[in-house]
Amino acid sequence: MMNNKLQLFNVFFLIVATIVATKLILKTLLIKSSKRLPPVVKGRIPLIGGVARFVANPVEMLKEEYESLGSVFTINAVYKNITFLLEPDVSAYFFKAGESELSQKEVYGFTVPIFGPGIVYDAEYSVRKEQFHFFEESFRIDKLRGFVDYMSQEVQICFSKWGDSGEVDLKQEMENLIILIASRCFLGREVRENLSEDVTALINEINVAMGPLTTMFPHLPIPPHRRRDKARKRLDDIFSKVILSRRSSPKSEDDMLQSLVNSKYKDGRATTVTEVTGMLITALYGGQRSSSTTATWVGANLFYHKKFWLHAMEEQIRLMKKYGDAITYDALSEMHVLYRCIKEALRLHPPIPMLLRQSHKDFTVTIRKGDKYDIPKGHIIAVSPILSNRVPHIYKNPDSHDPERFCPGREEDKLAGPFSFISFGGGKHSCLGESFAFLELKTIWSYLIRNFELELISSFPETKCDDIIHSPKGKVMIRYKRRKLVIE
Repeated sequence: MMNNKLQLFNVFFLIVATIVATKLILKTLLIKSSKRLPPVVKGRIPLIGGVARFVANPVEMLKEEYESLGSVFTINAVYKNITFLLEPDVSAYFFKAGESELSQKEVYGFTVPIFGPGIVYDAEYSVRKEQFHFFEESFRIDKLRGFVDYMSQEVQICFSKWGDSGEVDLKQEMENLIILIASRCFLGREVRENLSEDVTALINEINVAMGPLTTMFPHLPIPPHRRRDKARKRLDDIFSKVILSRRSSPKSEDDMLQSLVNSKYKDGRATTVTEVTGMLITALYGGQRSSSTTATWVGANLFYHKKFWLHAMEEQIRLMKKYGDAITYDALSEMHVLYRCIKEALRLHPPIPMLLRQSHKDFTVTIRKGDKYDIPKGHIIAVSPILSNRVPHIYKNPDSHDPERFCPGREEDKLAGPFSFISFGGGKHSCLGESFAFLELKTIWSYLIRNFELELISSFPETKCDDIIHSPKGKVMIRYKRRKLVIE
């Protein structure tokens, strides 16, 4: 009797499996006949395709597949398909599409434990747009002018602690300095004046928890996540007290905290303490690591390519003759050589390797050669500054360091339209802190150029690819000697 039941079960299972397999085959044939799907990256390991190669070395993997498959291709990643759009012709859809077509919420869910519930990617789109508007208000030009004074003060305080000569890890120095600048400009005078190693450690604890595993499983009960959650709770306690104090004080400060405290939604509702805390942490997370990473790459490239260090030094002498020793907003606005050096560092070493969206409808893209590809609903859509910033038909000698590619008359970043350079994103979701970041980086490096002789004594750093932020790998050791630029 038992054998008969087992035989019947086996027959039933075989029938069901046959039906499912037949449907899958028919579906595949139907798709192949009617859809012009992108080519798929092949991998040695089934189910995960090229994901392992991408995680190991994204620059090399994307470069190889771009040369082999073109500007549009798909990676099969277990239960998800990730389709890359790697040239301005096709990435334009990514940057121009509305939220109903391509959305951020599903792919950036890993930020919710850090930003908090109801903040940015955990908020409904209409609320998220208003929260982004609150950030925009914090980065108005009149605010930026005031921020420059704070930046300059923090830079002077930081580097006054260096001796007359010595050796330091540039990466560590930049991480410490950027936290101080962010604390003053974003969190306000009270937090900055009382900034302790405890607060700095809490911010670092949140950042350290952001690895590839976190992006896929943000709530996994592992030690880094437990430390992240504990740090987040402690920061919430600290910031909440400051916010409540601000709300009860008749005095108004000129920083992001004050701007967020004063913000109101369109329905008249004021921001809550929880929301302001979450948005402050969002601003810190969005700018602190990426800025310190870029500041380090700028220095490494300037030291390694002495020609551009000398050009930047000549520019500082010229501006000091015009504006004196003070680093002001107007002086920073005329630092075109330094601007190009920073932009070239961002082109070659974008801190964020991928920008992602979830597709909610089928769409079609046309590549530069005229071929069309149909991208199915449900794919994760990715653009990658790592490769898009190195497209050879846009950038001459794309792997070489050449800030002059951005000079007037050449301007390679504009050759193929507004999405030729995407280190700050583009279109509807451009980074709101781009202007702030350039001011911050120019303030730091103009001061260093004016006041120190600097030399890279470790080898030029490799890129650390096993993190959500691509930073220099290991220590970036420099030798410094204090000196003042001479104005003839």
